[in-house]
Amino acid sequence: MPPLSAFRPQLLDSLRHYNRAVFRQDLMAGITVGIVALPLAMAFAIASGVTPQAGIFTAVIGGLLASLLGGTRLSVTGPTGAFIVIIYGIVIKYGVANLIICTFMAGVMLVLMGLLRLGQVIKFFPMPLITGFTNGIAVLIFLSQLKDFFGLPVDKMPAGFFAIIATLRNTLPQFDPLTLIISTASLALILLWPKRFNSRLPSPFLALILATLTVSLFDLPLATIGSKFGGIPQGLPAFHGLSFDPQHLSELLGPAFTIALLGAIESLLCAVVADSLTGDRHNANQELVAQGIANMVVPFFGGIPATGAIARTATNIGNGGQTPIAGIVHAILLLLIILIAAPLATYIPLAALAAILVAVALKMGDWDISKAAKFPKQDTAILMVTCTLTVIFDLTIAVEIGLLIAAVLFIRRMAASTSVQQLQPEHAYLFERHSIAGKTVPDGCVAYRVEGALFFGAADAVEKIANQPSTVRVVVLQLHRLVLLDTSGLLALSALNQRLRAQQRTLVICGAGNEVTRMISNANLAQEMGVRNIQPDLTTALERAEDILTAGVVWA
Repeated sequence: MPPLSAFRPQLLDSLRHYNRAVFRQDLMAGITVGIVALPLAMAFAIASGVTPQAGIFTAVIGGLLASLLGGTRLSVTGPTGAFIVIIYGIVIKYGVANLIICTFMAGVMLVLMGLLRLGQVIKFFPMPLITGFTNGIAVLIFLSQLKDFFGLPVDKMPAGFFAIIATLRNTLPQFDPLTLIISTASLALILLWPKRFNSRLPSPFLALILATLTVSLFDLPLATIGSKFGGIPQGLPAFHGLSFDPQHLSELLGPAFTIALLGAIESLLCAVVADSLTGDRHNANQELVAQGIANMVVPFFGGIPATGAIARTATNIGNGGQTPIAGIVHAILLLLIILIAAPLATYIPLAALAAILVAVALKMGDWDISKAAKFPKQDTAILMVTCTLTVIFDLTIAVEIGLLIAAVLFIRRMAASTSVQQLQPEHAYLFERHSIAGKTVPDGCVAYRVEGALFFGAADAVEKIANQPSTVRVVVLQLHRLVLLDTSGLLALSALNQRLRAQQRTLVICGAGNEVTRMISNANLAQEMGVRNIQPDLTTALERAEDILTAGVVWA
C-alpha cells in the first residue's frame, strides 16, 4: 500500500497562490452551480425513492467533503441521475435503512480502491460499454418519470423494466391534463432556453420557479413536495447512527459493490471531462479516497450515494470556477437555502421535477445513431447489448456481460493481429530497412519473424514452424516485434523447441526485448534450448546458425 504522503488533496495546492480575484470567480461559479444543483438534488432524490431533503443533504455534505479532499480542481460532487435506478431498486427490495448501509459500505470500498491505487480502473472499461449502460440508465430514468410527468394515479412506480411498462400501459389513459400542461411547459422551457442565458439563469432553476409560482398563485390541484413529503425540514441535517444487521450484511455486499463501481466510474469520468476542459491532470486515487469518505459520511445524515457530477462540473468550469473553493461555495449555498427558504419548497410541483429529470435523461444519453456507421460493428454490438441488459435486467449484469463480450472480442482482434512470417531474400528488395537486408540465410536454415502478441489466444501461431523440409536443420525465430508474451506463449515456444529437437533440429531465438528475455530466462527456456541459442539480434542468430551447420551440432 502506498504511503499516506502520496495522497494530497488538490485544495492544498490551489490555496498556494489564492487571492481575492480568484475568490470572486469561485464565488460566482459556486453560486451558479448551487442554483443548478438545487432542483437536480431534489429531483434525483425523489426519483430514487427517498425524500427530497436527502438529495440536498447529499449535495451539501458530499459536495463539501469531495471538494475539501478530492484529487480534482473543479469537479462538483452530489447525487446524480446515474444512481437513480440502482438506488430505487435497493429501496424497493431492501428499504431505505439498508440503502444507507449500502452507501456506507460503498464508501469503504471506494477508499480501499484509492489506497490500493486502482484509480486507473476507468481504463479497463471501453467507451462503448460506458455509453451503453449510460443510455440504458437514461431510458429507465425517462420511463420512471412518466408517472409524475403525466400525473398518473400510481402511488409508487415498481422497479424493473417490464413492471414499469405494464404499469404505464394500464394507467396512461388516466393521465391528468393539468399536470401534463405544467410538465410539458417546464420541459419545453428547459430544452429551448437559450444557452447564452444559462450561465446567468439556469433553465432547470427557472422552470422550477415558474412552475412553483403558477401552482401556488392559481392554487392548482397538483401533487407537490408538500402534499407528497410534507415539505422539507428547515435546519441543519440531523446526525443518525447506522444500525448494522449482521444477518443481512452479506446480501448488501452486491448492491454496495454496484454503488462503488458506478461511483468510481462516474467520478473518474467526471475528472477526465474536467481535465479535457481545463488542461489539468487529476489525481485519480486521491479522488477515489475523497469520494469514499464522502459516501461514508453522508449516510449518517440521511444522505444517498454521491459521485462526481459531469453537468455541474461543466457548469462550474463554464462559469469561471478556478479552485475547489467553488465546489465548497456550492455546498454552502445549498445549506443556506435549507436554513432560510426550506418552507417554500412545499409548493414545488412534482411535475416540474419530473420534467427536469426527463430533460436529464434526454441529455445524458448518446442518441446519435449515425455514429454506429463510423465505428467498428463490434463496438456498436457491445453498446447495444450493454444498453439492453441495463434496461431489462440491471447495471451489474450489464457491466459483467458487456466486459466479457468486450474482452472476448479484444482477444480475437489481438489473436488476428499476431502473425509468423518467413523471412525471404526478396523482403530486402521490397523494404530497404527490413531486418533481412544485407544478410543471408544459409542453406539448411530458415528464419521467421513473430509480429504481435504471443499469448493464450494466439499461442498456436508458432506450431506451423515445426513442419519443415528434411533439409532444414536450424530454425531462427526473430522476436523483436513481439509486443506481448504470456505463459501460454512460453509453453508454445518450449513445445516448439522440443518438437524441433525430436526432429534433430535446433531452434535459435533472437531479438527479444528485455521483458521477454527475462521471462524466457525465468522459465528456464534458455537452459532448455542452450544459452548460445538465445541471441540479441538477427545477425548474431544467423552466425550461430552457420556455426551449427558447419560443426554438425544439433543443439548446445
